[in-house]
Amino acid sequence: MNARWATLLILAAVIAVIPWFFPSGYYFRVAALVWVTALGAVGLQVLMGQAGQVSLGHAGFVGIGAYAMALGPKYLGLPVLACLPLGAALAGLIAFLVGRPILRLKGHYLAVATLGFGILVAMVLVSEIAVTGGPDGIRIPRPEIFGWRPRGGEAWYWINGAALLIGVWLALNLQHSPSGRALAALHDSEVAARTIGIDVARHKLRAFVIAAVYGAVAGGLMAMMNGFVTPDAAGFLQSVEYVTMVVIGGLASVPGAVVGAALLVLLPQALTVFHDYEHAVLGLLIMLFMIFLRVGIVPGLASLLRRRSA
Repeated sequence: MNARWATLLILAAVIAVIPWFFPSGYYFRVAALVWVTALGAVGLQVLMGQAGQVSLGHAGFVGIGAYAMALGPKYLGLPVLACLPLGAALAGLIAFLVGRPILRLKGHYLAVATLGFGILVAMVLVSEIAVTGGPDGIRIPRPEIFGWRPRGGEAWYWINGAALLIGVWLALNLQHSPSGRALAALHDSEVAARTIGIDVARHKLRAFVIAAVYGAVAGGLMAMMNGFVTPDAAGFLQSVEYVTMVVIGGLASVPGAVVGAALLVLLPQALTVFHDYEHAVLGLLIMLFMIFLRVGIVPGLASLLRRRSA
């Protein structure tokens, strides 16, 4: 069995088994939040971990997907479920148009440009009160699937878990495809990749669009699950959290993005016992992870296991 199928089987087993240990419905909701957040992080891993491009505006695309779920039914009269692919397509189109100029930049210049995009999206969502509801946010109509309305954490646990499985499967297939190998080449050196005939600009733009689509789908699912969305979904701190998830889990690892997302969603829940000091403890734990597992949790632990078995 190759690593791709092993990763998918382990993830599917985790999704299927852990509900047996949930003492209440609250844990279904927390786990559903982990799965949908991990989906957005997997998209950013394609851009940062596979293509080597920094983005501090990923939450902007999450916000676009989330608000599409509210504005589509309200102004276009569309079913809320139809707005999920519509939001993903809109985010992909915006990423294509924005990515062409900004992906010519490198390093911290690229980071600042993507940061500017994310701030711009958040500012529009806050200031256009008549359309978006402004800082107070806007309600999302409840979706209906063949007469069934998903309600409660348990239903969204399985929906988000299935979406994450599909997202991880697609990302792993991309990583092991010719396009994925081209992304790996430009991640190591854009000059060397260009020398061997890889169209660097096209592959960077493709990774940017893919990351945007992942983010928009995650934002749409999260908005439907919550039944409400505010501009915080596209905020700068959300973008920083996504970057942190990918880096802590392991930039080069698709399952690492899932582990990083789980860590950053679950740790604040577990650290509430520290009351006023929970953010300080969370920051300290993140620092320790980066000091002792510099390549990320998943690649770092895999390396330790290989050394022990050798």
